[in-house]
Amino acid sequence: MAYDPRVTDFPQIGLSLLSAMITPAVLISACGTLIFSTSTRLARIVDRVRQLTLQIERLFTDRDVRFGEERRREVEVQLGFYARRARLVQGSLTSFYVSLGLFVATTIAIAVTPFAPRLGWLPAVIGIVGTVVLFVGCMLLINETRLALQALKSETAFALRLSGLYQSERDAPDRDDALAHLEHLTRQVRSGFPAGRGQ
Repeated sequence: MAYDPRVTDFPQIGLSLLSAMITPAVLISACGTLIFSTSTRLARIVDRVRQLTLQIERLFTDRDVRFGEERRREVEVQLGFYARRARLVQGSLTSFYVSLGLFVATTIAIAVTPFAPRLGWLPAVIGIVGTVVLFVGCMLLINETRLALQALKSETAFALRLSGLYQSERDAPDRDDALAHLEHLTRQVRSGFPAGRGQ
């Protein structure tokens, strides 16, 4: 019987293909995890925007709300933060889905390469493009996280201001001191973390 190298090499080719497909498979799993967590972030943003929309509607219709003008301004600030965060999350989700598709295409290209040796460069190119797009999505998520921290600082500063307004109403003789201390705390929150009263 004549020796046929193709029959002998076929198991080795199969093992090489499986080994080459491991890296895209890991990246596909990573993309799936990022898509799930980012979708959760987007859902929370949507829920929070709906709550703020109801809150601002109530502020316009209910005349008995204390410090309604201050509350309305803060809700508008928060809505601005959430609109920008939603755009960043949407961009990162798009990047992750594109990366997922590119890594799947990389796996298919790896499987096709033994039958079309001239396309040996294709899996590497597709994989590199997918990795770059994945990196872009991660950078967008980092920016969204920083924006979320800014929104938290703004909300904390508003809570301190609201507390000071209530305190100044209750302690009318000390109103000026209370408002001055409140402005001091507000500036500290917007620049970082508030210091203690004695600092």
